[in-house]
Amino acid sequence: MKILTAVFLLLVMHSVASFGTTYKVKSVTEFEQVSKKLQPGDEIIILKGTYENWAVNIDAKGTVSKPIVIRGEAEQATIFSGIQNQCIFKITGAYIMLKNLRFDKNKLVREDGNSGTLIELSESNHCSVEHCSLIDNESKVQFLPLVIISGNGAHNSVETCEFRSNINSIDLQVKITAKSVPQNTVIKNNVFSNKAKVSWPNGNGGECVQIGQDPILLGNQEAFSLVSKNKFINCNAENEVISNKSSKNIYLKNYFENNDGELVMRGGHDCLITGNVFRGGTGGIRVNGTGHKITNNDIRGIKTAIRLMYGMSAGKNETGFYVAASGCSISNNKITNAQTGILEGDGKNINWTGKFDVKRYPSRVLQDVAPFDNTLSNNKFSGVTVPVSKQ
Repeated sequence: MKILTAVFLLLVMHSVASFGTTYKVKSVTEFEQVSKKLQPGDEIIILKGTYENWAVNIDAKGTVSKPIVIRGEAEQATIFSGIQNQCIFKITGAYIMLKNLRFDKNKLVREDGNSGTLIELSESNHCSVEHCSLIDNESKVQFLPLVIISGNGAHNSVETCEFRSNINSIDLQVKITAKSVPQNTVIKNNVFSNKAKVSWPNGNGGECVQIGQDPILLGNQEAFSLVSKNKFINCNAENEVISNKSSKNIYLKNYFENNDGELVMRGGHDCLITGNVFRGGTGGIRVNGTGHKITNNDIRGIKTAIRLMYGMSAGKNETGFYVAASGCSISNNKITNAQTGILEGDGKNINWTGKFDVKRYPSRVLQDVAPFDNTLSNNKFSGVTVPVSKQ
């Protein structure tokens, strides 16, 4: 009997060591007490209910084989709501999974130097946000994102989440500064939908996905982000459904339907845009910058499928509010039922005088540098009035 008892205790100890400890919490105080002692393999379950006035920082470290899991008790049943002037979940650790949470009808505000956001992965490594729903949230101040990935961490991800009917917000932002560039971020298998036009006077600040914020001075920063297999449906908040403002990112096999906006290379260089599908809406792919590869995309029912833009400067070393599209490869794209398939030279001679700060951005104001050295090959057109137009 003593031998059996000893064996049983050994098995229990082995189980705890292998799988960690599960904690169940129902308040921010309980969560903070538990989070201070988290070890690899531990799990926090936040019980069903609606929570307000919640703001926590998680600096724990799991491992690749024993991640730390923070999750709702059941799908859609752990809800965070209210007026937010802080970050609800700020994760600064490693190998942490945040999952099965719902963020519903939050109002993001800025007070006393603090800004509200729902989730931030800051200086984190190998952390993920999975199976979360972000619905009917509203930014009360322009450019407040719902989810931020920031700092010099790497290999963080947002996967299989729903972003629906959010108002006046950037839904998901990879934050890039002069000193910090998150590396190898993965944004995958998410659904963004029913995003109404922003109310901000300049019409900006409503992207679904934004990778980089300053394409003029920081567009050369290399982020190596992957945006893959996401759906964007009825996203009408602003002209840029996806806004790329950094270099060496990949946009792979995403689906766009009936959006009032485009997949936009606003800045940055050497990005790959491949295997994406566009069905209806006002725009397809818009390109500024150098060295992008746009290949194997399927674009149907859009007035102008691909636009190569004029700029104020050329190449990677000149400062321009817009950089002319150059050295890009546009190949093997299928374009159907469009007025213009590929437009080489949109935005010609637009005068931006008074529209941006020339002291902050020492750029010419006339958009008169034409696209150049771009290669078009093996693109297929059907029901297109003008397959290729050059201005």
